[in-house]
Amino acid sequence: MKENNLQKSLLALRYGVFIVMFVWTVDKFLNPVHTGKVFQKFYLIEGLSSAFSYTLGALQLALVLGFILGFKKRLTYGAILLMHTISTFSSYEMYLNPWSQGKLLFFAAWPMLAAIYALYLMREEDTLLTIGNMSLKNKV
Repeated sequence: MKENNLQKSLLALRYGVFIVMFVWTVDKFLNPVHTGKVFQKFYLIEGLSSAFSYTLGALQLALVLGFILGFKKRLTYGAILLMHTISTFSSYEMYLNPWSQGKLLFFAAWPMLAAIYALYLMREEDTLLTIGNMSLKNKV
């Protein structure tokens, strides 16, 4: 019973992280100008083209789909962890005065980072509805 609860918990974390990462991925296709502004403000990279945003979006889409399917977990979970870690730490200025306009929501990055870290550490136990583990005994 505890193993089943662990697998359900890891599945819930994976799906929750996926939702956030998927929305950020779709944003690269629907609003490439926003991607350019994010890279300029948080990564100090200026002048990104829409083509770059689309390319980045395509690569990120492949990654988040691999992540939600539990494909090559060391690679996909690790890449998601690395991406979100960089994103979280590159936003450090937002944490310095959280009560100013629009900055409080940046703190949501920390529990998500903790969730991704936990998923990475427990990737071998995260087997529910993953590639290679789609048997009836693993259904919710």
